[in-house]
Amino acid sequence: MKRRNVFLLSLLCFLFLCPRFLQAQSDAKAREILDKTAAAFRQAQAVSITFGGTQEGTLLLKGNKFHLNTGDVETWFDGKTQWSYLRQNEEVNVSTPTPEELQSINPYVLLDHYSQHYNSRYSGVRTHSGKQGQEVILTPRASQQDIRSICFVVNNRYEPLYIRIDLKNGQQQEILIRTYRALQTASDKEFTFDSKKYPDAEIIDMR
Repeated sequence: MKRRNVFLLSLLCFLFLCPRFLQAQSDAKAREILDKTAAAFRQAQAVSITFGGTQEGTLLLKGNKFHLNTGDVETWFDGKTQWSYLRQNEEVNVSTPTPEELQSINPYVLLDHYSQHYNSRYSGVRTHSGKQGQEVILTPRASQQDIRSICFVVNNRYEPLYIRIDLKNGQQQEILIRTYRALQTASDKEFTFDSKKYPDAEIIDMR
């Protein structure tokens, strides 16, 4: 379950870090969409997202910090320390992620990870949940990857509407962006675990 939450976070976050995805094989239209989407994200001090699809949840992003809540698992990352609260087990795992681990959980490390492995192309206008947007497809450069393709759709304000990853085993992971709000600010407290709110949780320090 924790692995699936991390995977969904990765899907949500890679969209905002798209400029370095671009390789020589990326077409001009895809490049334009990716650049404008990233610019719109970075103009905001923080971004708040609610999503559905394979799993429902909320995501708050600010710089290299994030707060993800999917109900069963809630994760905070303040740029250094990560807290993962497993609701069913009433426990909090505290860790300092390694660079390798951050490739899966930290948006800014994902940036470098994906930039080495994906090409992009524009594939036209698509409609999701009654909303139209422009679709870009990312395909892996290395054949040994488990991912067949990743697609995302953005609206005319260059905000995400839909993200999907297709795996070679036939499985899919989908994220439908229900709300996307650019915020003027977000307190750093939003990205740290507050033990007072979870008095019965067992703290497991893995650092």
